[in-house]
Amino acid sequence: MDSASQAVQLAVPPFTIADPIHQSETVKPGTLFKTSAAKVTYRQHFTPATSQLNWLSCGEYELPAHTSSGNVCLANEETLLFMWKGKVTVTVNGDEYHLDSYDTLYIPRGAQFQISNAQSDVAKVMQCSATAENVHPIHHSKFAEYSQREDRIRHLAGKDVFMMFDVPEAADKLIAGYTFFQAHQRSWPPHNHTDQEEVYIFIKGHGAMEVYESPEKLCFVTSVNEGDMVTIPMMNYHPVFSQESPLEFIWCIAGARYWVGDKNKDFMDGKGDSITT
Repeated sequence: MDSASQAVQLAVPPFTIADPIHQSETVKPGTLFKTSAAKVTYRQHFTPATSQLNWLSCGEYELPAHTSSGNVCLANEETLLFMWKGKVTVTVNGDEYHLDSYDTLYIPRGAQFQISNAQSDVAKVMQCSATAENVHPIHHSKFAEYSQREDRIRHLAGKDVFMMFDVPEAADKLIAGYTFFQAHQRSWPPHNHTDQEEVYIFIKGHGAMEVYESPEKLCFVTSVNEGDMVTIPMMNYHPVFSQESPLEFIWCIAGARYWVGDKNKDFMDGKGDSITT
C-alpha cells in the first residue's frame, strides 16, 4: 500500500472498511466490530429451571451510549422492564415509551420490543417475566409520578413501598414495585406466601437477607449488595435487613395478584411474629 492509500485508510471512521478505489452507490462497505468495542448485552440471571421457581425469569440489559438492542419477543411470557440506571426508549409494536429512572414498563406476551439508549452514559434495564396465557395492555408507570401518589405508596416503620405495577393494572401473574429501607431497619413481621413466588433485586446499598421455611430451618442467610438478586420460592419467609445506609430493591411477584400489606393489615401495623398469605 502506498502512502496516499494508507492516509485514505486511516481517515476512515473507526470500524468502517472502505475501499478508496471501488466506489459504488449500490454496494455498501463492510463494517468491522472489534471484540473490545462496547456492545449491547443481555445477561440471563435465572429461569424457573435454575431458580426453583415455577414461572419467573430474570435478566439484565446493558446498553452502552448510543446503542440499541435487537428486536425481542417473548412469545409465551409477560414482561416487566425496570429502568435501573440511565434512561432508555422502548419501542413496543411501533409505539415509543421513554423510561426515566425507576420507571417500569409492562409488555404483554407476544409483543415485539426494542430498547434504545440515546444518552452518553451506559444504561441498565432489569427484566422480569412470567408465563402468561392472555394478552393485556401495555402499561408505563412513571416513578416521578407514582412516588408522589399516596395511593401508590405503603408506609411501613422505617421503610416505604412503591406499588409500580399493582392489581389495578391487568396481567396474568405479575405485580411489582420498589421498597426503600432507611438505615438499620428490618422486615417485620416475617411473611410467606402460599400462592406467590418472588424475586428481590437489590439496586442500591447493601444489607442482608434470610430465606427460610421455619426458624428451626433457617439455613439461608446472606449479605446482599447492589446488583444481587434473591429468589423466594413459595412458603419461604424472606426478611431483609439494612445496615448503616439506606437499601433499595425491586420486588417482583408471580402468582396470585395481591400485595401482602393490602391483604393482611397486621403486616402494615407490624403486628405478630409471622404472617402467611
